[in-house]
Amino acid sequence: MNTRHPAVHFLLGSFPFLLLLAVIMYFYPDEYALMQIIRVHKNAHDLLRQYAFWFTDWGNAVMYVSYLGILVYGYRKKKKDWVRFALTFLFFHLLICGGVVHVFKMIIGRPRPMTGETLFHMWTLNPHYHSFPSGHTADISGSTLALILWRRRWRWTLFLGLVLALMAGTRIYLMQHYPTDTFFGWVLGSLSAWAIYTFGIQKDVVAHE
Repeated sequence: MNTRHPAVHFLLGSFPFLLLLAVIMYFYPDEYALMQIIRVHKNAHDLLRQYAFWFTDWGNAVMYVSYLGILVYGYRKKKKDWVRFALTFLFFHLLICGGVVHVFKMIIGRPRPMTGETLFHMWTLNPHYHSFPSGHTADISGSTLALILWRRRWRWTLFLGLVLALMAGTRIYLMQHYPTDTFFGWVLGSLSAWAIYTFGIQKDVVAHE
């Protein structure tokens, strides 16, 4: 097996998140019952809740800064492949994770777990009914998986895969999204990452070479 093949790294980078989701859904197939358990646990562990809030608020911002660094470095060092990668990321990430995701949110109108509601409100601008899909998960999936497909280095693949899983986990733990919301966020983020790989990465060049 070619251990630098992009599909291998994509699967490995996605594995921590998919494993987390599989474990959650195996033990708690009823998403609404799961949220009641999380509500009790979250209210009893304030420090853990604060850490979750910190990561969910700043995780994606750190990734944006990383891409800005790639763009600036590529421009200064005249590395056209780096600049191309960063600009392609900007285009597809805004299109899919910033546009398509929010269109789905408004059309579907699934209430967030914290509301305690189960009735969908389709075609709404109210963020309380924007649970599906998870925007944070789509965001972190698109940015981490694109980097994974670009670099294809094992330690980065594993590290970024854990970052992805942690972000999705905080969204569930903070009762902003159901597990299925994060799964479809990952699907859309993966679509963005593969689009970036297809159009923004020179196939015969790996970033660390």
